[in-house]
Amino acid sequence: MARTEIKIGGFGGQGVILSGYIIGRAAAIYDNKHATMIQAFGPEARGSACSAQIVVADEPIAYPYITVPQIMIVMSQEAYTKFSPEVAEGGVLITEEELVKTHNLRKDLKHSSIPATRFAEELGRKMVLNIVMMGFWTSVSGLIGVEAMRSAVKVSVPRGTETLNLNAFNRGYEFGQTLKTT
Repeated sequence: MARTEIKIGGFGGQGVILSGYIIGRAAAIYDNKHATMIQAFGPEARGSACSAQIVVADEPIAYPYITVPQIMIVMSQEAYTKFSPEVAEGGVLITEEELVKTHNLRKDLKHSSIPATRFAEELGRKMVLNIVMMGFWTSVSGLIGVEAMRSAVKVSVPRGTETLNLNAFNRGYEFGQTLKTT
């Protein structure tokens, strides 16, 4: 792995920035890699478009901005419409299955989707959909080790919610594993 560029898009309140933080933390602290993160918000915080741009590399990162993301995770229709044209040729697109309709999907993309919101609701907190997405992303991308991601989730979420968030992560990860066996 030389340099992998990742973009996460959604709307404020979905945990987009926390997701980017978790990936960067997992890579840099728990998986012996280098990572940077840049975040962007719309004019309002909650409910408007936001994104996190993460670079993960084996070597120190001289330029922290992404140019053409190889991996894109989208959790809202607006993020899909706005950001999906940026994905590198042959890149990976991961979507929230029930919130994102993938019209005009490019044929060169490797696309995977998960009903993360439904899984989060089944766990009792819709708010953990981003952590379900992180588990799924970990499973389908293989970029960062699963234990590194679990460790980063555990120390990055609010105290007292660790078990819920780890259950959400595991639910997404397990769903991704079932896709690999089918």
